[in-house]
Amino acid sequence: MISWPAPAKINLFLHITGQRKDGYHQLQTVFQFLDYCDHLQFQITDQSEIRLLTSIAGVDDADNLIVRAAKLLQQHADVKYGVEITLDKQLPMGGGLGGGSSNAATTLVALNTLWQCQLSNDELARLGLILGADVPVFIHGHAAWAEGVGEKLTSVSPPEPWYVVIVPSCHVSTSEIFSDPELTRDCEHITISRFLSGEGRNICEDVVTKNYPLVADALDWLSQYAKPRMSGTGACVFADFQSQYLAQQVMTNLPEAWQGFVAKGCNQSPLTALVSSKKEAMT
Repeated sequence: MISWPAPAKINLFLHITGQRKDGYHQLQTVFQFLDYCDHLQFQITDQSEIRLLTSIAGVDDADNLIVRAAKLLQQHADVKYGVEITLDKQLPMGGGLGGGSSNAATTLVALNTLWQCQLSNDELARLGLILGADVPVFIHGHAAWAEGVGEKLTSVSPPEPWYVVIVPSCHVSTSEIFSDPELTRDCEHITISRFLSGEGRNICEDVVTKNYPLVADALDWLSQYAKPRMSGTGACVFADFQSQYLAQQVMTNLPEAWQGFVAKGCNQSPLTALVSSKKEAMT
């Protein structure tokens, strides 16, 4: 049975440029993938039931984005089959690495193939947007400059360094950060070229570090070795290095009680790479 990757993403910067009347925030960001993934397996059944065989602490199956994605595709494409899904969970929840959105995207992409729905990536992305603003970038599968609420994507190709990612032992609520009155919501719009020349930061860091001291500690510790950044609304923080060796050397100094990992930046998603290899094998 094929193991389908659901990769982590990081935000190389994150600006909030406004807020819509419906409460959603307008933003600018760059998404890049990591070769660090959850993995999902799908067993198609003759029954119409969607079953997630792996329980996730604190998340009811009905609220799980994997189950919601499968049901959404099943209904949209009028699929009569069902599926049993197994999840090997590696990405931290509430870490700003997009684990839930990535799981949803991988579910849509995998079941589109296994159920033979024959929907295009654009169609899948439109479905994914119903589930979350980050889902489309995982479906399209290329590093992207994002605007709007995160759904307006332009492919970009930033450097692909090695990253040290630290996972503070706290769960940051995205809704809490976006509703904080101290959050800056009027960043100046910048261009892709300005970002590539070094502009941009994560505007959420100030609010998160004020409310979550563990995130502040992780940023401070990592700053000994490189310029650290926070991904999304946290809690994970990261810094880039020119080689795997240098990144691993930093990891050897990680305080014993802390958690983290080393991963390669990828402009092509591991999920997209798998789908592409499957198509090549069939031609």
